[in-house]
Amino acid sequence: MIMHFLTAAPRFLFFTGKGGVGKTSIACATAIELAGAGKRVLLVSTDPASNVGQVFGITIGNVITAIPAVANLSALEIDPQAAAQLYRNRIVDPVRGKLPEAVVKGIEEQLSGACTTEIAAFDEFTALLTNEQLIAGYEHIIFDTAPTGHTIRLLQLPGAWSGFLEEGKGDASCLGPLAGLEKQRSQYQQAVAALANPLHTRLILVARAQTSTLQEAARTHDELQAIGLTQQYLVINGVLPKSEAGLDPLAAAIYTREQRAMADMPDMLKALPTDQIALKGFNLVGLEALHRLLKEQTAVTVQAAFQPPVLQVPDLSTLVNEIAKDGHGLVMTMGKGGVGKTTIAAAIAVELAHRGLSVHLTTSDPAAHITETLNGSMANLTVSRIDPHTEIARYQQHVMDTKGAQLDEAGRKLLQEDLRSPCTEEIAVFQAFSKVIRQAGKQFVVMDTAPTGHTLLLLDATGSYHRDIERQMGKTNLHFTTPMMQLQDPKQTKVVLITLAETTPVLEAANLQTDLRRAGIEPWAWVINNSIAFAHPLSPLLQQRAQNEISEIEAVKHLSDRYALVPLLKDEPIGIAKLLKLSRHEG
Repeated sequence: MIMHFLTAAPRFLFFTGKGGVGKTSIACATAIELAGAGKRVLLVSTDPASNVGQVFGITIGNVITAIPAVANLSALEIDPQAAAQLYRNRIVDPVRGKLPEAVVKGIEEQLSGACTTEIAAFDEFTALLTNEQLIAGYEHIIFDTAPTGHTIRLLQLPGAWSGFLEEGKGDASCLGPLAGLEKQRSQYQQAVAALANPLHTRLILVARAQTSTLQEAARTHDELQAIGLTQQYLVINGVLPKSEAGLDPLAAAIYTREQRAMADMPDMLKALPTDQIALKGFNLVGLEALHRLLKEQTAVTVQAAFQPPVLQVPDLSTLVNEIAKDGHGLVMTMGKGGVGKTTIAAAIAVELAHRGLSVHLTTSDPAAHITETLNGSMANLTVSRIDPHTEIARYQQHVMDTKGAQLDEAGRKLLQEDLRSPCTEEIAVFQAFSKVIRQAGKQFVVMDTAPTGHTLLLLDATGSYHRDIERQMGKTNLHFTTPMMQLQDPKQTKVVLITLAETTPVLEAANLQTDLRRAGIEPWAWVINNSIAFAHPLSPLLQQRAQNEISEIEAVKHLSDRYALVPLLKDEPIGIAKLLKLSRHEG
């Protein structure tokens, strides 16, 4: 099988895409393929959840390490968290003891989020793009996880970050992580130029045959193309083979769903050179599995003794039983993209409303998505949508009218760029959510697409609403509750983490749990969504996949005392009736 993205491969290959789409496996298989053709290859991972070493069965780490079982192949794992800590130390240590402790803590918090990790990782692998002696030793350097367009666009901007920050002109934003870039700026510019050179660099967008991940790939495509990274390819991973569709109604439904998603994907993706990689029944660990990943799918046989796994895992309605006892409160679904947060939020809201309880379901997802999921109305349920674009515009205008009014033209331009960061969207949406939170004292409020733990910490540390109210009310005897306090109160707020029974989504949800705990928020429960193991498949391939889920389900049991499982349904859970079935393990 000839892969377009491997044809006449340039020196640098970058794989990018949402968590759980298979970037690492494809990057490793690509490295093996090129090394097998006699090319000297270096495989570099900047993924926080990197399992490259596990894939090859050796310990790699932050040192270039030869892979003994594969001639011509070496690998390097950049630990983004360790890189971020070194990066933070480089910025914070010189001011420690010279600035008030509160100011130092504020700087540390600004440097605690995803932007710092992203930029620190870029700081690490920049040398791999600019070190001529190192580059000369390899014909191909393959990166598992590329920098985002947002990071590269920030790195392209002129300097003055440090002074801007030190003078207190920056806000809770992505400017903090940029404070330490001045000394490396020329090296970064050289690296960005290498990324934009189509003769040297190829970007491979990795997605699944699902509407959400294809839309994410389209956004990434536009963002990278806008800054000059035009040499892009698309790989759609994990496509169910047509041969499985005739063996099982569930497999047939999945096949039809995936084919429709690919037929309807955005036009800009259809224009890219595209490869499809068939869904495999085996775990992609070890050389044999990686050798087979990019090959034609072969027929899967199943042992006659195969039995669907027997696990005692509560269904979603069991969690709703506990939620309903309080009569009102806030329920927030959190998780990475593509795991089904909106569907689970809608299912919880519908189940509560079905029991005669008053429910307000709100989301910051596009309106059509939540409306399509519900596909109707019911008694006791109201639905609203927070428009992120409207909220961002309102927040940006407020900051420019207040902080921006004190700045010169150059400062205003920096602030405007800062306000285009991902942090801005999270803060703006959170402020809109805060208005809805107050309703939870009288009814159930179910929120989809919640802010991350880092955003909550940032809001708390920079003192916005929570600290202001706390300061104003602290010396009085009046009772007060801020949105942050409500989120931190388990009696008022139940945070539900959503994951899939796959390695990367579980690991990412575990990281999110850690992040939330730093913000003083204890997740209330986990939901494992779209489980094949509980869908009782007949397809041999899906049966193998079901067996592979068991270890991940067991991992979730160790991460939380309260969890539930939702099976993969033959029909998509759209409409009130199907959402009710979803919550009760009914197919």
